[in-house]
Amino acid sequence: MIQILIVEDEKPISSLIRMALTKEGYSCTCVYDGAAAADLLESTPFDLILLDVMLPYVDGFELMEYIRPLEIPVIFITAVDSVPNRVKGLKLGAEDYIVKPFETIELLARIDVVLRRYQKCGMVLQAGGLEIDTRSMQVWRDGEEINLTKTEYELLLLFARNPRRAMFRETIYERVWGGEYPFGSKAVDLAVQRLRKKVGWEHLLKAVNKVGYRLEISP
Repeated sequence: MIQILIVEDEKPISSLIRMALTKEGYSCTCVYDGAAAADLLESTPFDLILLDVMLPYVDGFELMEYIRPLEIPVIFITAVDSVPNRVKGLKLGAEDYIVKPFETIELLARIDVVLRRYQKCGMVLQAGGLEIDTRSMQVWRDGEEINLTKTEYELLLLFARNPRRAMFRETIYERVWGGEYPFGSKAVDLAVQRLRKKVGWEHLLKAVNKVGYRLEISP
């Protein structure tokens, strides 16, 4: 699972970013000042850092001097929208620079681009005995390709990126089908039943009473 460090001193913004990224299957850790981030980086590996510029104790530009030898990609997140600041951030080694306020969809797109550039977004994902190629949207078990519909593939990917996480039917529907979950709909249950049989997850993709489903594999 991709590990992302969010270094943002405004806790409401940090929480919103974390919520959005967690829904997409990323694992997120939040810290609220530059010194805490530096301490954490001494002991914990990350695949990407989202870094505010204006931070207590150690600002984002200063922290970049510490991060650069670690070769962890950085996206600056800041309210300071000026060309000199953007240039400074990029010259210090940041991969990208996004200005607050921003749309979540834009942040997710920028994260995806950076991770692909570093080849960290897992083009081939291993889950429950399957190999899932996230670029070609192909799925294999024991070298044999499994043909899935687009909906089945999106459902499979959602569970594979969220192992051991109980997911509400409403959340599954919103993420795979889009829109609000229709009351009384059996779309999720029927799709899960088909997916289980196709990929051999009869004993791995388990129902959670009054919630939805959970994929019982190790992260």
